[in-house]
Amino acid sequence: MAGHSHFANIMRTKARVDARRGKAFSKISRLIQAAVRVGGPHARDNLRLQYAIEKAKAANMPKDTIQRIVDKASGAAGGADFVEVTYEAYGPGGVAILIEALTDNRNRTAPEVRVILDRNGGNIGNAGSVAWMFERKGVVEIPTERVSEEVLFDVALEAGADDIVREGGGDGGGAERFVVTSTVTSFEPLRRALVDAGIEPLRAELEMVPSSTVQADEDTARKVLKFQALLEDTDDVQSVTTNLDVTEDVAARHAED
Repeated sequence: MAGHSHFANIMRTKARVDARRGKAFSKISRLIQAAVRVGGPHARDNLRLQYAIEKAKAANMPKDTIQRIVDKASGAAGGADFVEVTYEAYGPGGVAILIEALTDNRNRTAPEVRVILDRNGGNIGNAGSVAWMFERKGVVEIPTERVSEEVLFDVALEAGADDIVREGGGDGGGAERFVVTSTVTSFEPLRRALVDAGIEPLRAELEMVPSSTVQADEDTARKVLKFQALLEDTDDVQSVTTNLDVTEDVAARHAED
């Protein structure tokens, strides 16, 4: 879990530094539209839409823009019908890769994903070939300066958290933070308990987490990080998760390239 979290944090920082705001807005727009199509346009009754809107706000998407997307998805102004697609793959060194996409054209998305993998040492696997290595969990990150460890443990564990670890703070590790994980069912009660206690998360999301990791040398790690970035840069791909165990130093050096 630690290596995955370090890597994910570095890559999120890299994405912010790259300032791909338009692409980020496009991806979030799809999340909102898909959530509305599944659960309706009212966030109070649609937990999935609540998460999508929170993600939009975290990305500084204007409130009126969010509302226009919701209105469009609800049918008032038409719009594309996005479907969820998951691709399973292997990368260099036997690294397992889970690619989650929202697309309105599977015949466009699948070839794009395959080409990126083929050109960078990866290959598509059969359904079920790697999905069993991952589990969806709630992941909450909180800067250590926002709360004491003792208070966080009391609030988070009472609310159903599974684990709390301290990460970062070293060379290339980014700001020191607590990473709290939970089951999917405990995620929303956990998030609300933290907010009610005045503990504002830096990030709170449901994401796929590897049950075990694969250690790799720096050359292999760089190859995996490269095609992960290429996959995440495509419009249809929402997230890319691997079980690569990469040190913070390697991830930081890659982010500087």
